[in-house]
Amino acid sequence: MGDLRVCRVPGFPVLQTRAQLPPAGTILKTVTPPFGSCDAGHEPLFAVRAGINAEDALVHASLFLKCAVDTAYAATECPGAHEKGLIWSTMHSIETAQAIINALLDGAEGMNPERKANGGL
Repeated sequence: MGDLRVCRVPGFPVLQTRAQLPPAGTILKTVTPPFGSCDAGHEPLFAVRAGINAEDALVHASLFLKCAVDTAYAATECPGAHEKGLIWSTMHSIETAQAIINALLDGAEGMNPERKANGGL
């Protein structure tokens, strides 16, 4: 439904309207979850920026997953000295994509108080 808002326009009667909110579960923007802990006993090194448009965030998550697939294939075809770096690159791409998706899901939970009250999904 939305919140009741009063619109005052000089010279016109007062109008009361309900502000339109997106449907429950709509994902609009990211929040800021940290990621990138390397189990070294310190805080995570990175965070997704809050307020990023959902479509832009999903494009980047998709690109990180494509990079993960490409580096995983390269790691299997290139055993030896470069293998470890390719595996780390794959892991970081997956972790970053996961953080972006979690930022979107957390943003959706923040927009939907009923969902949050019911324990998330």
